Amino acid sequence: MTQGERFVPGAAARNGAWILVAVGILTAGIGLASTPQRTWPDLLLNGYYTIAIALGGTVFVALHYLSGAAWSATIRRVPEALMAAMPVAAVLMLVLVFGREWLYPATRVSPRAAESAKALYLSAPFFFGRMAVFVIAWTAFARVLRRTSLRQDSDAAPRLRAHLVRASAGFVVVFAVSFSLASFDWLMTLTPDWSSTIFAFYNFAGVLVGGIAAVTMCTVLLLERGYLADAVSDDQLHDLGKLLLAFSTFWAYLWFAQYLLIWYGNLPEETTYYMRRTSQPWITLFLLNLAVNWVVPFLVLLPRATKRSATTLKWVAMLILAGRWLDLYLAVMPEMLPRPDLRAADVLMVGGYAATLFLIVTRALASAPLVPLNGHGSARTLHAVTEAPRRA
Repeated sequence: MTQGERFVPGAAARNGAWILVAVGILTAGIGLASTPQRTWPDLLLNGYYTIAIALGGTVFVALHYLSGAAWSATIRRVPEALMAAMPVAAVLMLVLVFGREWLYPATRVSPRAAESAKALYLSAPFFFGRMAVFVIAWTAFARVLRRTSLRQDSDAAPRLRAHLVRASAGFVVVFAVSFSLASFDWLMTLTPDWSSTIFAFYNFAGVLVGGIAAVTMCTVLLLERGYLADAVSDDQLHDLGKLLLAFSTFWAYLWFAQYLLIWYGNLPEETTYYMRRTSQPWITLFLLNLAVNWVVPFLVLLPRATKRSATTLKWVAMLILAGRWLDLYLAVMPEMLPRPDLRAADVLMVGGYAATLFLIVTRALASAPLVPLNGHGSARTLHAVTEAPRRA
């Protein structure tokens, strides 16, 4: 590819995506009118998944700047495109305020309990006020990182690089605190009498592995369509494969740690969560979750050759992204349904959210050069990354 070349999305694909978005909105509207108790959990599940992908892209970019990474400079536009979905994802999460009574019974505070600290923390104004603060803060950091990165294409001043590093440091600190609270609020509160001391770390690992999988899948799809051909080498694919292997294993470590400690402790207030998910008819999905998110990626990506294969990486990344949805399904739906129940309406809503992500990401990719022109993604960096010898 030539320096400055831009992605050109296909008109047919975007038209099809708009149709899916319209169908998803119509399906959600009908569901809210007819079966709100079944539709609001779908909106929570898919909204959380969407904002987690956007956060994964933002974390990837922030860590790129903080670590001074050179290998990821030429694919930086991909996670930037993912984090461009943050404003829309924030709105989709804030919509849940209208379904709080269907999702979070703990936010309905009785007059007798209204003076307790727990009741105050879970009261609707405080609960959804925190949600607004979280998503606004994440959106603000994503916009700063994206806009400053785009400014570097026409201005190579070192001050912009310093500004990106400072913004990344600020985001990582804010994200660590706010996302921990958000995971408690949005997922753990579905089971108000259950608690886990590593639940936030578990969800953080999910954001990381989901973001890396999304970056990997998008990068390979661009390569398959003739983009980034001279900008992404086998060594960079190898790096993405190593990250997928490492963070899927990190997720599995936290999965085992949370489950085994609760199983061994056998405390009634902790075991409720897993008793429901390890009993019929949820046990099959419970075990499939581990297989999809770790066992298969671990076995496939363990050899060096598979981590350098674009086709293999694409399919593993797609499998992990599906696994991330399944993991969230198991976090949300057992509290809402007596048994797994995947309806046509659920699939249509998933398609609507996926199409929304597709439209935002492709628009962001098309709005700027696929390889940054200055700063830490300049032509000189590109040459260094693609031409310098690397150790195996």
